[in-house]
Amino acid sequence: MVDQARARRLAKRISSIVATAIEYEIKDPRLKFITVTDAKVTGDLREATIYYTVMGETIDAEPDYAEAAAGLKKATGILRSKVGAGTGVKFTPTLAFVLDTVPDAARQMEDLLARARASDERVAQVAVNATYAGDADPYKADSDEDGED
Repeated sequence: MVDQARARRLAKRISSIVATAIEYEIKDPRLKFITVTDAKVTGDLREATIYYTVMGETIDAEPDYAEAAAGLKKATGILRSKVGAGTGVKFTPTLAFVLDTVPDAARQMEDLLARARASDERVAQVAVNATYAGDADPYKADSDEDGED
């Protein structure tokens, strides 16, 4: 029987342990700009997937995803031993690191929304001074059908 609540608690604990170890204990400069965003653990508690993002050195700098992935691959054994010591479960789960694409997707969505708002503003500005192409009231009135002038 799979206990999903236990798996969620373990995933939260693993996320905390890995983030703390990356920030304070592992001295690899490639891991300096990594942020752990989420963790998922399988129902049998044997495998953990840890999602991370990488920030650039400055706001305008492009993050080095390849170096970050290489640093995480090298530190996987140390991180797994820290997870085993910090969780106290019978079998320490294997760790897999996956680059989190949610922040990039959210940024793209914000850009699309900004473009849609700008387009709506342009349409609203054009509509302010717009006039009808035909008559002001293009619909037939009852008096038109009777033939009265």
